[in-house]
Amino acid sequence: MDRLQAMSTFVRVVETGSFSGAARQLGIGQPAVSKTIAQLEERLQIRLLLRSTHGLTPTDAGLRFYERARAAIREADEAELEARGVGAGLSGRLRVSAATTFSRLLILPRLPAFLKLHPDLEIDVILDDRVIDLVSEGIDLALRMGDLPDSTSIARRIARGRRSVIATPAYLEHAGTPLAPADLVAHEAIVYTQLSNSWTFQQRGTEVSVVVNGRLRVSAAEGIRAAVLADIGLAIASDWMFQLELETGAVRRILEDWDLPPIDLWALFPTGRLASAKARAFADFVEQIFSMKSRANGNRNDSDGD
Repeated sequence: MDRLQAMSTFVRVVETGSFSGAARQLGIGQPAVSKTIAQLEERLQIRLLLRSTHGLTPTDAGLRFYERARAAIREADEAELEARGVGAGLSGRLRVSAATTFSRLLILPRLPAFLKLHPDLEIDVILDDRVIDLVSEGIDLALRMGDLPDSTSIARRIARGRRSVIATPAYLEHAGTPLAPADLVAHEAIVYTQLSNSWTFQQRGTEVSVVVNGRLRVSAAEGIRAAVLADIGLAIASDWMFQLELETGAVRRILEDWDLPPIDLWALFPTGRLASAKARAFADFVEQIFSMKSRANGNRNDSDGD
């Protein structure tokens, strides 16, 4: 039995809470996972897991072994990378979670450069607008925008972007152009259900909040884009999400002399793990993308992450 492989399998079982979950992440059959754990328990002469109708629970000995095994795997991974040299590429599998529209527009088109730099690396990109549990889903790195929910995940801000009120010229020609935040109450607002319909603006120390109205409420960023481009109404969105349309004039910023709170892009790493070299490298890559955008656009709200 390969001890390191057996330890890795056990760690996956504990973190996913099941043989089937570990099998999916490892790309092997569930019987192989079960057999590996049985062999590991036989070798150690201790019970590592308690099996019940509610799932798998580590014993006290199992928890202690889990902590040591996880640290050993991490050290082995780092040792391999160091042995290959600083200039060597990354290898293995990296699982990244990110919002669908954000990834389609800004991340996936730039992945060829990262993959070319690391030809032995495989990347699973899990596209989901929901906030998912990083440990149970086996995620190495999550990219999240906006305010973070209470979490024990390790967070690193990698970019800050401008938010604007955006509409198409066709909508503005039909409905008129708002000149002040108060004018928005007379307009058809496209409301993102994950955010409040109370929009707060600032101008030279003055703060104004407006509760907007709209017949259309959308639960995903892709729907906001589609609704704005269909001339249905105006919306608040990050400039990142309409970069091409802003450049071509397909959409316009409104109330440019008023500021909206900027939006932050975060890299989240699972709790209890040292971020892998692969995850750190990918976070650095994404940060570089937005740093170049900031310099190219001269955007007043863009800044490098801290």
